[in-house]
Amino acid sequence: MRHGSYRFVASFLAIPLALYAIFVISPFAQAFYYSLTDWTGISPKFEFVGLENFKTLTRDAVFRTALGNNVVLLIGVPLITILLALTFAYLLNVGGRANSAGVQGVRGNGFYKLAFFFPQVLSVPVIAVIWSVVMNSTDNGLANSVTRRLGLGSSEYLASPDLALYCVMWVMIWGSVGFYLVLFNAAMSGIPKDIFEAAIIDGAGRAATFFRITLPLLWDTIQTAWVYLAILALDAYALVAVMTAGPGGPDNSTQVMGLQIADNGFQYGRAGYASAMGVVLFFLTLIIAAIMLRATRRDRIEY
Repeated sequence: MRHGSYRFVASFLAIPLALYAIFVISPFAQAFYYSLTDWTGISPKFEFVGLENFKTLTRDAVFRTALGNNVVLLIGVPLITILLALTFAYLLNVGGRANSAGVQGVRGNGFYKLAFFFPQVLSVPVIAVIWSVVMNSTDNGLANSVTRRLGLGSSEYLASPDLALYCVMWVMIWGSVGFYLVLFNAAMSGIPKDIFEAAIIDGAGRAATFFRITLPLLWDTIQTAWVYLAILALDAYALVAVMTAGPGGPDNSTQVMGLQIADNGFQYGRAGYASAMGVVLFFLTLIIAAIMLRATRRDRIEY
């Protein structure tokens, strides 16, 4: 590249890089700095305490509970969401009967795509309010009304320490399946139908075409979806804050790291301690994303 070209490229990159440094890098750097102090979040005066906040974190039982709940969400949300979205996308694309027009999706697939995508137009607080009403622990709750009519009795749902976290997990999955269904559907639409038709003519069943054609050809999309869903599972703040009592649920059964950061930073006046939690969450997210990208890396299949 000639010398004059460097100036031309630098003139375009200077402003975006400056904005990125101010609004993205600078907040991270400040969080790292405040995590080493006893700042309250209000007073301009604070003391440097070194790694004391991180030592306190190792003895904080509520934070360990929140970390464990995030791990449960981290395992359940990506796994179930991707499984459901992939299955539905496969049925909508090639789940119908093969005829003279070739392999087709199930009848009415356009309506199903719209119906599954509908939760995406709702904000997270609205979804949380809707499901908190549905999962009301009284006999007047919608879920309890249905189960009682079916003779299955009633449940406490969000009021139960054993069920509350799984109720939150279900709502996260319900709200995410539609988006990833559309994502997988778009990726699946790019696969030539000839490949599926040739496999079916050769005697391959639906299960064989799913595992031996669809999954390998969509692997890059699945990998990306897995990382995004893992990041979503490490957050979960908005759902827990709106849906569960406390918030944090009975016996801290729905405590998550995002909620602990907000409580310590804005309610208890421990902004330095909350920053230490944020630093832990930052590195945890970074490590999990790197592990997932590394563990699921495969050679790309061209078609």
